[in-house]
Amino acid sequence: MSSKSLPYSRKDVDYDNAKFRQRSFFKVITQSVLTNNIRHDCLSCSTGKFLLLLMILGLACLTLTRPSPSQPVNHGLEKDTRNKEDSKVILSGGSRLGKFFRKPPRLPPQLPPDEKRGIDGLGGLGATIVDALDTSLIMGIDEISSEAGTWIETHLSKGMNSTSRGPKSNVYLETAKDLGDRLLSAFTSSPTPIPFSDVVLHDSSAHPAPDGLSSTSEVSTLQLEFNYLSTVSGDPKYSVAAMKVLEHMKTLQKVEGLVPIYISPQSGEFSGENIRLGSRGDSYYEVSGTFLFEINPKWIGFVGELPYGSKGSFHPKMDHLVCFLPGTLALGATKGITKEKAMIDNLLNFEDLENLKLAEDLAKTCFEMYSVTSTGLAPEIAYFHTEEYSEANLDGGNKNSNYVNDIIIKSADRHNLLRPETVESLFVLYRITEDPKYREWGWQIFEAFEKFTKVDSGGYSSLDDVTTLPPHRRDKMETFFLGETLKYLYLLFGDSSTIPLDKFVFNTEAHPIPIEGATK
Repeated sequence: MSSKSLPYSRKDVDYDNAKFRQRSFFKVITQSVLTNNIRHDCLSCSTGKFLLLLMILGLACLTLTRPSPSQPVNHGLEKDTRNKEDSKVILSGGSRLGKFFRKPPRLPPQLPPDEKRGIDGLGGLGATIVDALDTSLIMGIDEISSEAGTWIETHLSKGMNSTSRGPKSNVYLETAKDLGDRLLSAFTSSPTPIPFSDVVLHDSSAHPAPDGLSSTSEVSTLQLEFNYLSTVSGDPKYSVAAMKVLEHMKTLQKVEGLVPIYISPQSGEFSGENIRLGSRGDSYYEVSGTFLFEINPKWIGFVGELPYGSKGSFHPKMDHLVCFLPGTLALGATKGITKEKAMIDNLLNFEDLENLKLAEDLAKTCFEMYSVTSTGLAPEIAYFHTEEYSEANLDGGNKNSNYVNDIIIKSADRHNLLRPETVESLFVLYRITEDPKYREWGWQIFEAFEKFTKVDSGGYSSLDDVTTLPPHRRDKMETFFLGETLKYLYLLFGDSSTIPLDKFVFNTEAHPIPIEGATK
């Protein structure tokens, strides 16, 4: 229920990455000076206003008249071993007055190329610990699981008014209920069954996004979790609130099952015409229609977009996020059991077989999005060469790929955020088809992650450009890498009896939830 920390495409930068934008001189003055206590204490009288004006002018004069130092500014991160004179911040060059007042954008720290520290973008909330906890449990790493559980009990259970301090499982349940209660404000604050997009966990308040809209994927992504929370807690309020969303959305008009990526909490209606299975739409879909094109001279299937609705032009653009679809189609076809068993028991009809074949074709496309690049890692977004669309000199860099001229990667889309969707589908397809090629493809992807994203000091880093060698690292690891990507890779190479697909269902963040009655 919160905005993503990195944009899915350049179109989202103004909203999703707004905190990194430079502020105007006027905004700096009003926000940095007039919003502090001086505004309350001084501006209530004319003398205060006069003194404040003198202070600003005096600072400006001091800045403009100060001689320029010859030494450059040190932008690196150094240990604080310098004397007081050396540690002074020095401004040089350009407009002194402007540089004095303008605070730099809140960008990640600039570190030496061989040093990475990561970024805590959620104020110590421990999202990586929580997201990766079940990964350590599935892998049987008891020491890490215990350490993570202790951290959650110590840090996330504070101030919850919980009287239960018993076994860890009870602590997890109480923490989950507390989080669920806070998230419920998104549903209860909205005038319709469609929840607001943003929740402030500190005070449990909910607010619409700046444009007033919620993402379709956001409003339809808590049903599994809230239903399960109601089951284990015995309180139906979570399930009731979440299921009202789907009940309402069933009444809305769709185009062959496809819906726009935005919906209004105020009206309860879809907003705009943009249809895609990638960002802001992905979590809504279980099985949906796809758009396939034949690429000449080779055939490769992909899922495109309809940015102007079902009657508008088709765009051969496919987010990496869409690569969840092969696994979803395969699960829909066999319900999690192997293809061989389903065939023996005569459980597959013609449509099931078609969906399974489609799943395998799309999984190949997702893998080729990796193998077509110099690093062997996929970009965030790819375009596909068709009869109507082509662009030259935008290939992935691997000239040995059969699809080097067919998969187009624009400069703004060449980053890799360590996403899990492709290895998720490889895991599901291996479990269902038992075809070893999915393990082979997964191993190639894993080796590329190890070679180009692993950091010596610990962790893994997102990349700026997968088409260049060596790729520049961003010094940021999203929580889903440990919570999803590595989990799916582990399950891909592990025994099929671990989290069997006919007894568990994975939510959109790769957390397995037992199917009621199936695990007994």
